[in-house]
Amino acid sequence: MLLRNRFVLPVIFSTLALLVGCGNSYNNATPPPTGGFKASSLNGTYVFSTSGSDSSVNGFPIQITGAFTSSGSGTISGGAFSVASGSLGTGSNLPITGGSYTVTQDGRGQVKLQNSSPLGTISLDFVLSSTSHGLVTEFDNNGSGSGTLDAQGTVAQSDVNGKSFAFLLSGEGSVGLFSTAGAFTLDSNGAVSTGLQDITTYNFNTGGSATQNATINTSSTVAVGTGTAPGSAQFSNNVGGVAAFDVYAISATHLKVIENDGLQFITGDVFTQQGSLPTGTLAFTMAGADTTIAPLALGGLLSTSGGTVSAGVEDYNDGGTTGTASTVTGGFSALSGGRALLTLNGIENGGNSGTLGNYTFAAYPSSGGTILLEVDGFGITSGSALVQSNTTFGASSGYAVNLSAVNTSSEEDDIAEFTSTSSGFSGLIDLNDEGTLNFDQRLSGSYQTVSGPFGRYSLTSNAFNGNFYTVDGSTVLFLEMDNNQVGTAIFETQSAPSAAANLVHASVARPNFHLGRASQLRKK
Repeated sequence: MLLRNRFVLPVIFSTLALLVGCGNSYNNATPPPTGGFKASSLNGTYVFSTSGSDSSVNGFPIQITGAFTSSGSGTISGGAFSVASGSLGTGSNLPITGGSYTVTQDGRGQVKLQNSSPLGTISLDFVLSSTSHGLVTEFDNNGSGSGTLDAQGTVAQSDVNGKSFAFLLSGEGSVGLFSTAGAFTLDSNGAVSTGLQDITTYNFNTGGSATQNATINTSSTVAVGTGTAPGSAQFSNNVGGVAAFDVYAISATHLKVIENDGLQFITGDVFTQQGSLPTGTLAFTMAGADTTIAPLALGGLLSTSGGTVSAGVEDYNDGGTTGTASTVTGGFSALSGGRALLTLNGIENGGNSGTLGNYTFAAYPSSGGTILLEVDGFGITSGSALVQSNTTFGASSGYAVNLSAVNTSSEEDDIAEFTSTSSGFSGLIDLNDEGTLNFDQRLSGSYQTVSGPFGRYSLTSNAFNGNFYTVDGSTVLFLEMDNNQVGTAIFETQSAPSAAANLVHASVARPNFHLGRASQLRKK
């Protein structure tokens, strides 16, 4: 049963200037596009997560992480999940008693997870990029959220002991927004031998604050579970923070965690550390909120060498005000304990909309990219930067898409699949506007290169508009630049199931900051 119901204080602003509601136009599309995916493409045990907004109490957080076992023929045999909800409370290791799923030819599908919790049957909408990885939205009347779906390997405690990890966790606390990033090393018994973290919060009553470089205590521990059952983690630090988590292991290098003590409603990823700062051109996206709690999303490219950012471009969408900072500079401090500071000069990041300034981020190199968390006490943004190795966007390629955004009255999370040409694309999109569901809608649009750094494109469609940044041959980061919706997305190339083993999608620390209480966000 769900435990520790909590009341989260609502936020009421005396004057609200809201984003204008979306006016996108869609048409039902049948039949679905061709492709090689089918029910057998989802076969085995998968770890899933969604992070988003609860429709039963407008905008309160709802985070779900778990694992299920699929048959390869349309049925779910079991599993477990954990939930952290602002309205329902927290639940740990809740049994999945059965269920069913479908997979369309283009890789989109839905899975229904039966359970006895107050949530009822959980429905997930997904799109597969391969038989081992997919993108997910919650697709039921409980709310809306975005996340991932990954085939689970066999992970023993000995596989993680002795390793160094970095993490990014986001969501809400009892009185505001909450995000933390950090790094730690486990000893041979699964206890933390060294660790540090940064914490950024926005208290709805008193404003933003940041705690830098807190020490993670050696009493902290991480234990992986067995099969679909979660393991556990307990973390404390020298500034008084204590938290307990359920741990769902995907592999020895990637863990999904969700807080289960009701103190915060946060979830996120834990990746193995990288031993050096990135160099070359970095593509990045970040999301969160500015100093007035307007939704804020950023994206762009940075040219780095020897820790110095010599040139860069940043696109931004701050509460519907969009623009570009074209002369970004800055640099990384020396890496220490798995952490550096990244200073970016001349960017928009949560001050007065359209006013450029200098901002600071904690940076943690990891196998999921370089994790970034704003730590200057202004806005509260997080995401990651990935080394760019490819500057072209593939024609005649199938792409899996997940968009997470905030509009006038709610969070919107979309799943799509499209096929690109040399200048356009077409496919299908499934939309969840915080419990208002639209399935199997047409998606079409065009794209073109943008002057400036290579690998930056503009995109126009009937669903969303914005800029995207190529990372490699399989991953693209997207920033929505509409004035009635603020969001980020990821595009991943699809592999035919017969060739899925040859396509490896790098796990990415995406912006995991789904703004709760979206109807109470102010447009600046």
